[in-house]
Amino acid sequence: MSQREGSLDFQADSSISPLPLLEAKIHQTHSLARLLTKYAEQLFQEYVQLQGDPFGRPGFSPPRPPVAGLSAPGAGHAGLPLPERLRLDAGALAALPPLLDAVRRLQAELNPRTALLRRLEEAARRARALGAALEAVLAALGAEPREPRPEPAAAAAAAAAAAAAAAGAFPAKLLGLRVCGLYRDWVSRTEADLGQLVPGGPA
Repeated sequence: MSQREGSLDFQADSSISPLPLLEAKIHQTHSLARLLTKYAEQLFQEYVQLQGDPFGRPGFSPPRPPVAGLSAPGAGHAGLPLPERLRLDAGALAALPPLLDAVRRLQAELNPRTALLRRLEEAARRARALGAALEAVLAALGAEPREPRPEPAAAAAAAAAAAAAAAGAFPAKLLGLRVCGLYRDWVSRTEADLGQLVPGGPA
């Protein structure tokens, strides 16, 4: 049996939605993730273009500062059981909106009155929407809910933004670059993981 063929049977209980409704929910959530993958790449490129030298320089390899409450998908993510991957995706999507909001506030000081501010606001809203849709899919599949984060994501994001702003413009720009990159990476990862649940998707 392929991973996808067995993936709809996370936990056999009476709470699982009827199969046609469940497959429709999965398909809608996967379509949203695919759309957001495109928007996330556009946001990343727009962010880079607005930060000035050296961010847009060919070959520029910026440091990757740690981001409170969120890291990139691990190298072994694809090898994890699908339910665990989807719970990790949902956790990342829950952490991203306050981080994107914090980056928007930093950019309001560094690049005021630009379309990027609206793009960051939209990205936060879209991450919330995708996260809520993914949580609904997990609940319909009977998967165990993800564990709550020990520290409120908004407080962690605000602290990270304050530290970056206090350190100067370059660290603030680096933080934004890192967050936009994490948004792109996790949305893309979510799309790939959901694709294994879509009928006709990869095994």
